[in-house]
Amino acid sequence: MDMKKPAIDYADFAEYDRRQRGIERHVLAAFLGGLAVGLVGMLVSQSGPAWLRHLYDPYAYLALAIALGVTAQGFGWAALSTFLAAVSTLVAAMGASALHGGDFTFDVIGGSASGLNWTLIMLVGLGLLAYVARRKDHWGDLAAGAVGGALLADVVDRSTPGFVAAENGFWPAVAAVVGGLSIAAVIALRNSLAGRLRALVISGVLAGVATIVLTDELWGPFWAAF
Repeated sequence: MDMKKPAIDYADFAEYDRRQRGIERHVLAAFLGGLAVGLVGMLVSQSGPAWLRHLYDPYAYLALAIALGVTAQGFGWAALSTFLAAVSTLVAAMGASALHGGDFTFDVIGGSASGLNWTLIMLVGLGLLAYVARRKDHWGDLAAGAVGGALLADVVDRSTPGFVAAENGFWPAVAAVVGGLSIAAVIALRNSLAGRLRALVISGVLAGVATIVLTDELWGPFWAAF
């Protein structure tokens, strides 16, 4: 036995320390990023042009969640960081709204209470999907496709008159920009041509299914009357 070789491998401790510091930096970045995005969002909503408001809310928040999910150290840390970013975003937006003479309410993001709930669900959900999308197998393709499908379905919902979240001025320019960025996000989440193609196909299928579901919800009561 070599007595000069230490019984403890200090390299493992160094790696563990680097990992812990990375987690700390990531959680701090989630908190500060949420504050920054929330503050800028309120400034945009107060004085920005309509097209920028449509583009920023909620897609800047969703982009932050995807970035946090991709860079998280684990599934649990992805959930924690995206939730922390969502909460800090909400607090920052509420504070900025109150300072500008608005009401200190929870619906400053998403435009309503239901819109806020949907935004928070999408923030955490997309963060977790973005983390899973780092996998090299078909689960990664599915997760990346689900990210794109959720974003594209939201674009369709906001672009189509009569749908639940339809907004005037969203179509066609803002919808085209968001749709293009959604496709680019799917491509960036995969690292092979085959994976990107599979993820894009999954995105299209999921967006199409979501559109059909929304259409059924809208027209179901109409057909039921006959």
